[in-house]
Amino acid sequence: MLQKPIVLTIAGSDSSCGAGAQADLKTINALGCHGLTAITCIVAEAPGEVRAIQAVRPEIVGDQLAVLFANYPIAAIKTGMLFSMPIIRVVAEVLSGMKKLPPLVVDPVMVASSGDPLLKAGAIAAYRKHLFPLATLITPNLDELALLTNSQPKSVATMRDAGKQLTATTGTAVLLKGGHLSGESATDVLLMPDWEEWEYGAPFIKKLPRGATHGTGCTYSAAIASGLAKGLPLRGAVAEAKKFITQAIAGSLRWHAGKKSIAALDQVQHGF
Repeated sequence: MLQKPIVLTIAGSDSSCGAGAQADLKTINALGCHGLTAITCIVAEAPGEVRAIQAVRPEIVGDQLAVLFANYPIAAIKTGMLFSMPIIRVVAEVLSGMKKLPPLVVDPVMVASSGDPLLKAGAIAAYRKHLFPLATLITPNLDELALLTNSQPKSVATMRDAGKQLTATTGTAVLLKGGHLSGESATDVLLMPDWEEWEYGAPFIKKLPRGATHGTGCTYSAAIASGLAKGLPLRGAVAEAKKFITQAIAGSLRWHAGKKSIAALDQVQHGF
């Protein structure tokens, strides 16, 4: 009987299916793993617009996690939008109580690509205190890195400096994502707690339609978690995930509705 590695995503539900748990599931499936979800929020959104957020009660988040861990051999975990301090606390409480925690990728979702806030005030401290110490890898985008380090990275060099600050304060590996920096290459940097580092570059894809990068952070972190679930070392999991997200962006799907056009990542066609 075929058995696939199981990846759990703890994330919000995106009504456009471009980000959040839906994007995670598409990615996990495309990369040959089986996905489970613990939903933290219901988000009414489309690329470029977050209309409303309804948080799930923390005890229900905890129940989802408890029943999944009791019934499945979970090989890797990723977190996405956790939204509030109580949800972060209950997730950390369940994970810290495990006898052996699987590899954990923490995508500290704080700001949508539209600029809308996705994290309640005070929750950054909860990330630092409760969740970062459990993580195998933290994957902030530039806006999140700026919030976590009180900096404004504008280049690969300043991004690396801010990342070293975050690695030093958390003792955890950090993946710095340079896709929003200007230049010919989208350069990401993996910083390890022992100060080893690796760069991952890909050609910068220009003139993308509206929404084409919606969900890239979710997809990237889900791809890394999938690689870890399959037994890849962290460096290799990031390398494979970088290829996957680059192909998904390049092959974005596009639609036209009247005068509007919109796009979405195509995770399904780019698994390997």
